[in-house]
Amino acid sequence: MPKYDYVALDSRGAETKGSIEVASQNEAISRVKEMGLFPTKIVEAEKAGDKGAAKKGKAPAKKGGKKGGAMNFEIKIPGLGGGVKPKVLTTFTRQLATLVDAGLPLLRGLRVLEKQERNANLKKILGELAMSIEGGSTFSEGLAQHPKVFNKLFVNMVKAGELGGVLEVVLKRLAEFSEKAQKIKGKVKAALFYPVAVLIVAVGIMILLMCFVVPKFKDVFAGMGMKLPGFTLLVLGISEIIKNHILETMGAVVVAVILFMLVINKTKLGRFLWDKFQLKMPALGPVVSKVAISRFSRTLGTLVTSGVPILQALTIVKETAGNVVISNAIVKIHESVKEGETITAPLEGSGVFPPMVVSMVDVGEQTGAMPEMLLKIADNYDEEVDNAVSAMTSLLEPIMIVFLAVIVGSIVIAMFLPLISMISNMSGDEGGGGKD
Repeated sequence: MPKYDYVALDSRGAETKGSIEVASQNEAISRVKEMGLFPTKIVEAEKAGDKGAAKKGKAPAKKGGKKGGAMNFEIKIPGLGGGVKPKVLTTFTRQLATLVDAGLPLLRGLRVLEKQERNANLKKILGELAMSIEGGSTFSEGLAQHPKVFNKLFVNMVKAGELGGVLEVVLKRLAEFSEKAQKIKGKVKAALFYPVAVLIVAVGIMILLMCFVVPKFKDVFAGMGMKLPGFTLLVLGISEIIKNHILETMGAVVVAVILFMLVINKTKLGRFLWDKFQLKMPALGPVVSKVAISRFSRTLGTLVTSGVPILQALTIVKETAGNVVISNAIVKIHESVKEGETITAPLEGSGVFPPMVVSMVDVGEQTGAMPEMLLKIADNYDEEVDNAVSAMTSLLEPIMIVFLAVIVGSIVIAMFLPLISMISNMSGDEGGGGKD
């Protein structure tokens, strides 16, 4: 009898892993659900015979029948394929919501969208989702088999919609959520485009001047045999390093960036310090903070409104927060709610959320309208993000222009200082000679 490895969530939202021996994947799903767990991933365990075949360069023989096909689509090569752009996924969600709302059965809606889908990855996934539903699985269970495309937020909201009989409403909320998240992300990217472009131009101009222009001046100064100012010597030294060791310099910069990214991504302390710096950094900090608060509020509000239990919703929000500082604050909120206490106290104690957010959540808890209050907070912070991005753009433009002017101006001044000194000396000599 085949063995299946599963990953599931319990009633408190905690992740559980294990293995069971059953006849098919659908039976494995049913068995895990009978255990009081919500399966997020169930795949057939790799057999010893398959491992041997892989070593010899032979692919293991495929099982015949429909169920065998359903199991084969779980086999994926790590790091290759499976991804779908958020814009494509949002369009699919909106279209499926429209079809289901119009009264079309879910299975037929998936088949219709599969036929017209141009994205190869999503087209394949839609076919597999349809096969999964035909095999007796629910829509949310089928989605859970594709964690690279459908995150836990998507899966759990669909599950809540299925249980409440409001799948079309949940799909619309998911589409709106994704559209607003992309809108905010697009505005932040647009705001950062100008300073990044100016920085690239500044670096290009500096390399051009240091490699081709400054060396010409160095030859002129060498022919004059005059004593050069300290600032000029510094610029000439930097020019010499860049010109003769440009590949080593660029390599060192690339290595430094890679090491920095590894420290951030591979160490908890590095990620925590980087995320904290992002929230506190000048100019960009307020924007990052507002985006994080908006994302937290909208995600939690959307989940709770869709019928997801609060503890499970907080677990999902923690995993989708995108910032370790915010995630740590959500962990404390989760522990508080788990002990039967309120959300307000740990929210205020985190030091991340402003008093206005804490007060609005407090009012929402007391009045029983917390989901609506969270969505209002998200809408308010979306507007604040717009204003903050506009203010940041207005501030960064003159700063980057001054930055570019300082770089170019410093090089020009360094090259002309010896000439100015020489002209001054010549003027002094002529004045002295006239007196004699």
